[in-house]
Amino acid sequence: MQQQNDTITAVPGIQVGHATNRRARTGCTVVLCPAGAAAGVDVRGFAPGTRETDAIRPGRLVGHAHAILLTGGSAFGLDAASGVMRFLEEQGAGFPTAHGVVPIVPAAVVYDLAVGDPRVRPDKAMGYRACKAASDATVPTGRIGAGTGATVGKAPGLRRADGGIGSACTRLPNGVTVAALMVVNAVGAILYPATGEMIAGNQDEAAGQTADATPESRQEHAPGIAGTNTTIGVVATDAALSSVEANVVASMAHDGIARAIRPAHTLHDGDTLFALSTGKRKSDVNAVGVLAAEVVAQAIVNAVME
Repeated sequence: MQQQNDTITAVPGIQVGHATNRRARTGCTVVLCPAGAAAGVDVRGFAPGTRETDAIRPGRLVGHAHAILLTGGSAFGLDAASGVMRFLEEQGAGFPTAHGVVPIVPAAVVYDLAVGDPRVRPDKAMGYRACKAASDATVPTGRIGAGTGATVGKAPGLRRADGGIGSACTRLPNGVTVAALMVVNAVGAILYPATGEMIAGNQDEAAGQTADATPESRQEHAPGIAGTNTTIGVVATDAALSSVEANVVASMAHDGIARAIRPAHTLHDGDTLFALSTGKRKSDVNAVGVLAAEVVAQAIVNAVME
């Protein structure tokens, strides 16, 4: 009996592919929707590295995306989006213009230069390989793709631990699917949302601080970590959403980050969430947003548990 797919590729029209360099501990992950999907984004962290986010904000001309790239390599890793664009152009997927299609590929990065080889970053070739590897099969998770060099618990008083990439999926009674794919590279600790139990980045008692330390104290005791962390991800659904509604879902989904990471959305993080709508199923945007927060939190937990 085939096991049910409880990852983001359970959403019809979504494919995911990873490209990984284990020696350099970096990689990228692409979420493909070649037919186009209504898209939204919400950037909450104060040190983001992003691309094409303005194209999918409310009121913009395009409002759709053909892929989302999640990548390591800090801002250098945004180069991998060029490979995704090349792949989509070859497939004839993109925003139609008088002189050919222009694929819309929003992207976000995590800072993983502190592990592995900082001179090796995701590039155009790696982005293309991730697309070639994409499928609608259950998504491999853990230390793979954009999660290869992810770490958590980097604030004073916490023990550094491996992060990674995780996914989760749930379904409304009417059959609508809502799922998330998250790359977890947070300055904070990871907790079970239901109990508050810390499962990664556990407190180091000798340091005399906790995961509740204020952003100010983190900056005072750990100068230089600003901009070196981030949790990024994609929420996808087959509910029929407009671009405006997809932006609402992206915003509501950030509640899941706050539930599973302590602290979240700090000056040291570039937390960014994208939302994609691939289907035509009718559903209340509020219900989709509530479930989006739940699957984001679960995907974060799954990322470190893997």
